[in-house]
Amino acid sequence: MLLTRKATGQAAAQQRLSRAIPIAKTIDRRTFLKRSGITVGAGAVASQLPFNMIGEAEAKSEDAGKIEVKRTVCTHCSVGCAIDAVVQNGVWIRQEPVFDSPLNLGAHCAKGASVREHGMTHDSHRLKYPMKLEGGKWKRLSWDTAYDEISKKLLEIRKQSGPDALFIVGSSKHNNEQAELLCKWARLWGSNNTDHQARICHSTTVAGLGQTWGYGAMTNSYNDEQNSKSLMFLGSNAAEAHPVSMLHTLHAKENGCKVIVVDPRFTRTAAKADLYVRHRSGSDVAFLFGVLHHIFKNGWEDKQYIRDRVYGMDEVKKEVMAKWTPDKVAEATGVPEDQVFAVAKTLAENRPGFVIWAMGQTQHTNANGIVRASNILMLALGNVGRSGGGCNVYRGHDNVQGATDVGPNPDTLPGYYPVGVPGSWVHWAKVWNVDLEWLKKQYPSEAMMAKPGMTVSRWIDGVMEKNELIDQDSNLRAIFFWGHAPNSQSRGSEMIEAMKKLDLMVVLDPYPSASAAMFAKVRKDGAYLLPVATQFETEGSVTASNRSLQWRERVIEPLFESRTDHMIMYQLAQKLGFGDQFIGKKDGKQNLRLVKGKGGMDEPSMEDTLRNEINAGCWTIGYTGQSPERIQAHMRNMHVFDVKSTRARGGKDAKTGYDLTGDYFGLPWPCYGHAKIKHPGTPLLYDTHKHPMDGGHAFRALFGVEKDGVNLLAEDGVCNKGSDITTGYPQFDHVLLKKLGWWDELSDEEKAAAEGKTWANDLSGGIQRVAMKHGCTPFGNAKARAVVWNWPDAIPQHREPLFSPKPELVEKYPTHDDVKVLWRLPTLFKSLQQQAVKDETYKKYPLILTSGRLVEYEGGGEETRSNPWLAELMQDNFCEINPKTAADRGIRNGEYVWVSTPGKNPGGGNVRIKVKAKVTEGVGPDTIFIPFHFSGWWQGEDMLPYYPEGAAPIVRGEAVNTATTYGYDRITLMQETKTTLCQVAKFQA
Repeated sequence: MLLTRKATGQAAAQQRLSRAIPIAKTIDRRTFLKRSGITVGAGAVASQLPFNMIGEAEAKSEDAGKIEVKRTVCTHCSVGCAIDAVVQNGVWIRQEPVFDSPLNLGAHCAKGASVREHGMTHDSHRLKYPMKLEGGKWKRLSWDTAYDEISKKLLEIRKQSGPDALFIVGSSKHNNEQAELLCKWARLWGSNNTDHQARICHSTTVAGLGQTWGYGAMTNSYNDEQNSKSLMFLGSNAAEAHPVSMLHTLHAKENGCKVIVVDPRFTRTAAKADLYVRHRSGSDVAFLFGVLHHIFKNGWEDKQYIRDRVYGMDEVKKEVMAKWTPDKVAEATGVPEDQVFAVAKTLAENRPGFVIWAMGQTQHTNANGIVRASNILMLALGNVGRSGGGCNVYRGHDNVQGATDVGPNPDTLPGYYPVGVPGSWVHWAKVWNVDLEWLKKQYPSEAMMAKPGMTVSRWIDGVMEKNELIDQDSNLRAIFFWGHAPNSQSRGSEMIEAMKKLDLMVVLDPYPSASAAMFAKVRKDGAYLLPVATQFETEGSVTASNRSLQWRERVIEPLFESRTDHMIMYQLAQKLGFGDQFIGKKDGKQNLRLVKGKGGMDEPSMEDTLRNEINAGCWTIGYTGQSPERIQAHMRNMHVFDVKSTRARGGKDAKTGYDLTGDYFGLPWPCYGHAKIKHPGTPLLYDTHKHPMDGGHAFRALFGVEKDGVNLLAEDGVCNKGSDITTGYPQFDHVLLKKLGWWDELSDEEKAAAEGKTWANDLSGGIQRVAMKHGCTPFGNAKARAVVWNWPDAIPQHREPLFSPKPELVEKYPTHDDVKVLWRLPTLFKSLQQQAVKDETYKKYPLILTSGRLVEYEGGGEETRSNPWLAELMQDNFCEINPKTAADRGIRNGEYVWVSTPGKNPGGGNVRIKVKAKVTEGVGPDTIFIPFHFSGWWQGEDMLPYYPEGAAPIVRGEAVNTATTYGYDRITLMQETKTTLCQVAKFQA
């Protein structure tokens, strides 16, 4: 525990846990050892393990029943830790980490080690059957009744207000296939108003990376960090947020790699650093450009690399040298010049190197600038596109990468095909085997079909904003929370007001999530809870943060009355009149087989969804070569993959005879062409040292061939190994193939499909195949962009947070002007910032509030706080407060405090939340840190009465996002959760 136990710690813990579990009987480790007959000596090591990993040595009984081992993947963070689940007679009895996995190397964190406990027993806190809020009480009902009532209400809303009145919050817990199907489901309904967790964790990463060099994903693998000479963590506390990833960091350290941590907190990751720097939250651009100032001043930049492969670095250099002198950097960041210089010198002298981030960079009003400044720093050092160097981005949920790539984004179809481009709809209608004209009629108009939808970060305003200010016909009237925790979103105090105004809320989740209690607190009816199977109760692929795909086997059948997400999608589609379109049934063809799921009911095949939709359609990002058969063979043969390069040394799959030689583990995207051409996957983006058919490629030619007379393509001599074109070139299409004389290398069938097409929409894959045959990257060979001319800030700017503690810096570095329409909604920037200065908010709320993760819990925390083994580890939400700050307020360690913010309660007054104080020098005197995994309290009130009986999490506490304030990124509408203002006071009832 982080907080000190009382003298009667075990008894107190048992009492506290039992209060929340009227049905379940928890058992602490001491009791377990006593009852099981294990002596203290023999149990010393065993007592450190969760119960499900402790096996008793005994002879196997002949009638023990069928025992199977199912290989799956942890459902928490994005490292991709593989698990072998031991199942006996359909019951999951034990688990082991997969020691051959090249990603987790046989390791687990606390969460991964206890996944079997996540609702797999009869004492589970899961939703067990459909429920409806009626008369202020959650009542049980049948699936058929729930479907009938929900579909009837949806059709009424559609008739009255159009399809855009529904907002669908998807999930980064869905596997790739379910994410793609939910994206399709929303489009068949007729709206782009759909989003998922990536909006509020890494949308700024995707945008910033994509606009710099073409793809919005982690450039290398965790494993490749072992080839690095420097690692700078800026916005990542990997030791707690992605614990198993730290294995690769520690291996790098053993090889002599220098580790730098830049963070407002001294974290567990910082404890492993060679150099720790504490900067002011929200000042990241100033810090990064301060580092870059020293690099330019000392001539440490890679001049040849910049000349050959980067556009606009001269403009960046001029601004950095003039604007970000050491005194200005120290003023903005609070970091002395000698520390900034030390970081610059360490990075320059230890190449290749990485900058590593998570949500510490992304959840800011200026996050797109922070991400791009990180990119520019790595480009200046020549680190990108080489082993051991680049930008490694640690994603939060187990499939937030895959769900972003192929799932329910408001502005793209699967594979990042923009909704505003007519060709995207032509392409996907063909892939889905859906009539395009029918699809157009599902939308209010073709104009709305081409307009990006609202974002999950702003659905509150979609409900409450004046209708005349919204860029669609109707306000939002209904919402689906499909695997999403609302306490992950900022402005919780306003969210509960939006819930009052909804006509319908449907929560589809294995757990009720905070949404159930929040809604029931302010409403007597209007909500439904549908129990969804966990990812251990289905099969499908999942993409780790390093872009590797893995296949989960179904471990057990869906428990209780739960159904798989894709079964529910299909059954709802049938009720709403587009069941045939959902499975691609047209003209005697059917895209997706229907297989028998729970209770003999039909559900779409996950293998077909991958093969016939994702593989068939996602040419842009190379999700085409990872057939179910290939990635399943990888899962069975992890032992043949090198743990440093992730490449298969050789060997054939015993089941299929598939030769794994040369494949990179999980076929990390882009894995171009059809599976039959056996592209090995791409472990390292933008690496010209390899042939494209060996996993290499260049920077993407996404932005044209020149800008203002300046060449945007790579210079002469910069090309992939073995390329027949030794200079820069544009994206491949049918015209370029013909001009090069390579058209006749296509088969007749390929020619027919490729005529008039590009590498990104040629369903035959012929254009990609021929381009790579000649050593060329299908998407071209261009320069990365240090200057993004199509964004408000062509060069990243430091802009003060909307609620800044420094009014003098607001004057120097103001935020953006307000925007009348941004993702269908008006968005405040400068007016709110100036009002906060005028009101002297910084005097009433003098402390910076920031938030982050704990190793014990994950995401919104509803699942992990319902796990008895994890619940024991952290039983209270808390705020970290510096000893000086605590002493000034008369606060002692472990006492309850009120943390208040400028956030507004709908009924009047400011928001305050009740948490325990953890007095620590881990934060400076100006900063307060609160974890974001908690919910179940509301400004001091326990919400237990508002949960369905038996479904409340064991541990409940205040959600920090009840108190976080308004603030969004200018490009993506990423929410601001890392830098707002607060005050802390000793608790008084």
